[in-house]
Amino acid sequence: MQDLVTTNAARPSTASELDTEFTRGLGLYDSTMVVVGSMIGSGIFIVSADMARTIGSPGWLLVAWLLTGALTVVGALSYGELAAMMPRAGGQYVYLREAFSPVWGFLYGWTLFLVIQTGTIAAVAVGFARYLGVLVPWISETRYLVAPIHLSEGYAVSLSTTQLVGVLMIGLLTWTNSRGLEYGRVIQNVFTTTKTGALIALIVVGLLCGSNTAAVADNFGALWSVRGAAELTPGLAPNSTLGLIVAVLVAQAGSLFSADAWNNITFTAGEVKEPRRTLPLALAIGTGTVIGLFLLANVAYLVTLPFDAIQGAPADRVATAALEVVWPTTGAIVMAVAIVISTFGCNNGLILAGARAYFAMARDRLFFRSAGELNAHKVPAWGLMLQGVWAAALVLPRTYSAQTQAYGNLYSNLLDYVVSAALIFYIMTIAGVFRLRRTRPGTTRPYRAFGYPVVPALYIVGAAAILLALLTYRTATTWPGLVIALLGVPVYYVWRLREREGRR
Repeated sequence: MQDLVTTNAARPSTASELDTEFTRGLGLYDSTMVVVGSMIGSGIFIVSADMARTIGSPGWLLVAWLLTGALTVVGALSYGELAAMMPRAGGQYVYLREAFSPVWGFLYGWTLFLVIQTGTIAAVAVGFARYLGVLVPWISETRYLVAPIHLSEGYAVSLSTTQLVGVLMIGLLTWTNSRGLEYGRVIQNVFTTTKTGALIALIVVGLLCGSNTAAVADNFGALWSVRGAAELTPGLAPNSTLGLIVAVLVAQAGSLFSADAWNNITFTAGEVKEPRRTLPLALAIGTGTVIGLFLLANVAYLVTLPFDAIQGAPADRVATAALEVVWPTTGAIVMAVAIVISTFGCNNGLILAGARAYFAMARDRLFFRSAGELNAHKVPAWGLMLQGVWAAALVLPRTYSAQTQAYGNLYSNLLDYVVSAALIFYIMTIAGVFRLRRTRPGTTRPYRAFGYPVVPALYIVGAAAILLALLTYRTATTWPGLVIALLGVPVYYVWRLREREGRR
C-alpha cells in the first residue's frame, strides 16, 4: 500500500517533456472548441428545472449558476498551470500520478473509463436519439427491437430504437475519430461553432422576443422569495438559512455536471500545437465563454417563463418550454434540432479526448497494452474502440420501478453516483498545484495559476463544501461513487502484478 502515499516527485520524471508520437494538429481555436464542445451538451437545456425545484427561488437559482461558473473558471485557470507544466497525453491522469502517486492517477483513469467518460458518452448519445425522435417518430423509447428482459426485480436490458440510434451514434463517432485527428477536429469545429450559435440564438430570442411582463414580475419582482421547493430532509427546507445554503450546494450536482468535461482538452495535450501556451488559453477562453452563455440562458428562462413553469417544465425541458412561448407550434422542433446538433458535437469531443487518457495509462502498463498503441493515422484506435464498446454497452441496461412500472437508464444512476467521486479528483488535482510547487519548485512553469495560493484554495474550500453537502444530504447517490472509485485499488495492484510478471 506504499503507492498510496509515495510521490513521484523524488524520482526523475519525463512528464514535462513533449510527446513525439502524435500529430500536433490542434491550434488555439481547435483546442477551445474541444473545451466548449465538451461542455455544451443537453444539460443547460434541462437541469435548471430540477435546480429550481431544489432551491425554490429565481435569485438563488442564478446564484447557484454563478457558484458553478466561479468554480469552473477557477478550476480551469488552476489546471492551466499543470497543463503548461506537463503537456502530455492523458492530462489529469498524468497530473495526479505526478503530484501524488501512480495509484491516484489510476483510480482517476479507472473511474473515467468505467463511468465518468463512458457513462457521459452513453447519456449524451441517448439524449441525441431522444431529441432526434422529435423529428423522426420511428425513434422512440417505447418502440422495441428487443423488449425489456428483466434480470432482477429492478434491472433489465432492452434495445429500443432510441437505444439503437444512441449505439450507432457512438459507433459512427468512434470510427471517424479512428481515421485520424483531422476528422475529429473538423467535426468538432463545425458542430461546436453551430451549437454555440444556436445557444446564442436561444438567448437572444428569449431575451428579446420571449420576455413578458408576467414572467419578469413573477421572477424579478420576487427574486429571493422561496416557493415550490420540497424539503431536502425532514424539517430542512430552503425557506431557512441553513436549508437555503444546503439547497444551493446540493443543486451543484446538476449545474457542475452540465458544465463538466472542460478538462478533456488536457487529455489531448500530445496533439496540441504549442501546448504550453495553447492549453491554458483554451481552458480560460473556453470555460469563460460557456459559463457566460449558461448564465445568460438562465436569465432568458427567467424573463420568458414564470418560476413555477420552470419548476414544472414537461420532462424538465426548460429551453423547449421557453421557445414555445415564442413559437407555440414550432418551438419544440427548433429546440430538438439545436439539441441534436449540440449532443452530436459534445460526444465527438468526449470520444476524441477520452481515448488519450487510456493511452497514457496503457503506456504506464496500467491498462490494456493495445490502448497504448497508435494506428497508421497516429491516433489510439484500440483505446477508442474499447471506450466505444463499453459506452455502447452502458446504453443497454435499464432500471425498473415496479411502483411506477417505468424504465430508466442504468448509466443515469451511475453518473449520479460518480459526481462526488469526480469532485474529489478535481479537488486533488488542484491540491496537486500546491504539492508540486513544494516538491518540484525548479520545474519550468510557463503559466502560473491565477491568484495562487488564494484562488485555488478557494476552489478547494468551495468544492469540499459541496462534497460535504452531497455526502450528508444525498448520501444514497454519493457513497456508491466513492465505492466505484475505491474498487480500483485492488485492480491497480492486479495490473502492477501483471507488469512485474511480464518483466520476468
